[in-house]
Amino acid sequence: MSEKHDTSHILQSLVVNLAISSGKGVAAYFTGSGAMLAETIHSFSDSGNQLLLLLGVKRSQKPATDKFPLGFGRELYFWSFMVAMLLFTGGGVFSIYEGYHKLCHPEPIEAVWIGLTILFFALCLEGYATFSNIKMIKEQKGELSFVRYLCDTKNSDLVVVFGENLAATLGLLVAIPALVCAWLTGDSTYDAIGTIFIGIILIAVALFLTLEVKSLLLGERADKGIEKLAREIAARQENVSEVFRSLTVQQGPGQVLLMMKIGVKSEASGPEIARSIDAIESEVRAKFPEVIWSFIEPDIPRPRPE
Repeated sequence: MSEKHDTSHILQSLVVNLAISSGKGVAAYFTGSGAMLAETIHSFSDSGNQLLLLLGVKRSQKPATDKFPLGFGRELYFWSFMVAMLLFTGGGVFSIYEGYHKLCHPEPIEAVWIGLTILFFALCLEGYATFSNIKMIKEQKGELSFVRYLCDTKNSDLVVVFGENLAATLGLLVAIPALVCAWLTGDSTYDAIGTIFIGIILIAVALFLTLEVKSLLLGERADKGIEKLAREIAARQENVSEVFRSLTVQQGPGQVLLMMKIGVKSEASGPEIARSIDAIESEVRAKFPEVIWSFIEPDIPRPRPE
């Protein structure tokens, strides 16, 4: 089984969102701001989302069973997908509804200084959490660009937490000027429009996360380097004539399935073929220990066209 999955970024975001959601709730009560209420619901939703991610990490590390011989690695992707759906409905759709409601039934904005103080406090915390996620991603992305890493990484929980924190930071950057404009002009329309924009931001982030996690949930190809290395190692084996087919499947963070079909020389004995297969598996795992399962099938060479 794979090594213990790092959950520090999830725990950090959970603590931050619990603190922020409590403060936002108090501010929403005293100000009557729709944008503040949308931010409160969003932060409470994010807190629940992080609990679901922690559940997914724990369940993904369960050992394989007879019924699930390849383990439970993809369960983390399932819960990540659920988080993206909750961000879409619990955050985005609700915010747009609340903004529309405030447009149709405007209410005065009160106790603005309480709201602004808590929003700036929340912005500092969310900004710190987002910066920490960015730092972690930069440490892991290697030579890939930042955006390419987000699209290619198999650590769905890191992408989801980053997406949540980024959406929260952008939402705060919208909520603060919306609240200020509503206060200065005495027109709560600005607050309502800000609430709708927060909903749009949340839905956009949720759709991106949904598409990324859906690919992993369906069985996305693992790191291309694994398959490339496996083919190179197989080609060096004395008793292997060619590689017919090879593929990889990402079963979860740090859990990869490798399958190959190789052509072996007709004069090679059974033990020699077995040693060649063992050599391929051991060399691949030395470079990529996340390859937990490997199935390599020997076959006779294909006839060459004359």
